[in-house]
Amino acid sequence: MPGTMNAVGNTPPSIQATFEDALAKLPDGYVDGYFSGRPWGVTVSRSQDGKRTWLYGEELGGGDIVSFNFYRLAGPGPILKPCEMSSAKVIEFVLGFEPSPAKAASRS
Repeated sequence: MPGTMNAVGNTPPSIQATFEDALAKLPDGYVDGYFSGRPWGVTVSRSQDGKRTWLYGEELGGGDIVSFNFYRLAGPGPILKPCEMSSAKVIEFVLGFEPSPAKAASRS
């Protein structure tokens, strides 16, 4: 996927902003939802200081997972650290995941 974040957080501003916005809209804790028409369970945890967001998701009834840490630190910009997968996979998942309406509404 063109424009994905690498280990130092370099990505075109529009993709980075869209990714960060989509990530911010995900509720804390566990939420069910859909990605690519398949059911997923996702857990999001944010540090109290807001500098770290952790996400772990797994396809329900399947074998796929998504896991990463996202850091907002002083310096050149945020850092995306996928766990044994590509940044492109992480970005695609966050942009495409649709939480179940009831839980997602509580975050807005």
